[in-house]
Amino acid sequence: MDAPVSVQVFDTLDVEQQRTAIGGWDQQYAQMSAGRFQGRIVHAQMDGIAAYEERMNTRVEQYFQAPANALVFSFDLSGDTLYLLDSQSRNTWITPENYRETAVVIDLDRLGTRYPEEVLEELALFPLRSPQAKLFGSWLSKTLNKLADAKAPSGGQDLSQQLVEDCLYVLECSLPISDQRQQRRLTQNRKIINRVFELTNAYPEDIFNVLQLAKAAGVSVRQLQQSFFQYTGLAPTAWLRLRRLNAAHRDLLNASPEHTTVAEIAMRRCFWHLGRFAESYRELFGESPRCTLQRRP
Repeated sequence: MDAPVSVQVFDTLDVEQQRTAIGGWDQQYAQMSAGRFQGRIVHAQMDGIAAYEERMNTRVEQYFQAPANALVFSFDLSGDTLYLLDSQSRNTWITPENYRETAVVIDLDRLGTRYPEEVLEELALFPLRSPQAKLFGSWLSKTLNKLADAKAPSGGQDLSQQLVEDCLYVLECSLPISDQRQQRRLTQNRKIINRVFELTNAYPEDIFNVLQLAKAAGVSVRQLQQSFFQYTGLAPTAWLRLRRLNAAHRDLLNASPEHTTVAEIAMRRCFWHLGRFAESYRELFGESPRCTLQRRP
């Protein structure tokens, strides 16, 4: 008898809901562009394989570490690009608006000797492009949505085997960007951003300035600013402010309106002008801080 496919669909209205929808990932999300967040995840599980499609309408900063004992083939449908990662891969980046991604998470036991460890060391987190990557990413999106519409999806054994074979084939056909200088710049910028993220994540209650971030990253202020613009499209000061707004957003979601006020949370995150805080908050999240506090999950 063929193995069944377990399919779940999550329609989310908050980045925190989006972040926690799929288990097994160590990740943090922060909204980075204005508007009410809307997201959707279609997740399928079958015979040692997981596949999913993720959609988000706003820009979102993602910090992630992939599940243990797995190899992940991530297809960025916005850029027609394949990214390869495993549990050693850690990355921080900001998705574009109206982002779409499909991915296949394969247990290493399913790959056996075909697990290309030396290849992964060279290609992990680098953009890989090919016509096959674009076609496969789109096909996987359609397949997942068909499974979501089916009442009792089956065929898990055949589909899981196909996903393994197809992903390895797409990897074989895909090539990294040819510009070596661009690769080195991408690697350098990623290291700088990750150092800054690790610092701010280790001390979430502290307020940092650009000089402190540059010192932690081991670069000049100018180089820090250039790396932020190239990698995130934001100035470091704007990034810091958006992170504080997201921290206030999480605090409001988790607080009790009977025991906490908006003013207390705003001041906890060093927003001393409550009117400006409320205006900035509403512009980013599409609702007032008071509304978030009252609609706690």
